[in-house]
Amino acid sequence: MIALADEAATDTFGRCLAARLVPGDVVLLSGDLGAGKTALARGILAGLGHVGEVPSPTFTLVQSYEVPGVRLPVWHVDLYRLEDPDEVEELGLDEILADGVLVIEWPERAGARWPEALHLTLTDSGEGSRRLTARVPPAWEARWPI
Repeated sequence: MIALADEAATDTFGRCLAARLVPGDVVLLSGDLGAGKTALARGILAGLGHVGEVPSPTFTLVQSYEVPGVRLPVWHVDLYRLEDPDEVEELGLDEILADGVLVIEWPERAGARWPEALHLTLTDSGEGSRRLTARVPPAWEARWPI
């Protein structure tokens, strides 16, 4: 468990995580509404070099960020609005994995996909603080902890 004192700490953690990302990585972000998933995704994107706003992809489902604006191509995905796990296939998410990274909010809406992903769960601890727990797959063991 990692304690994140506030949104700035969440951003810093995301930036540190970004430094360890390689093509083919999938980062799953779970947690209740308001737990900090999008804040963490924003930190990851900032750590990859993105400058500017990072809108939540709740309505677009997928927001892409391409080189040279980022070190690696990234698709920031929000599956909250999916009603059936089979809808994930229509998004073509695996296309990015040849040379880029997926950062997925609400991955539980997709069923049991991406078993080798780094799975981070954020829990609101009150007053802006969060607890982060991780399920670390073998591909991440040499890169974890952050």
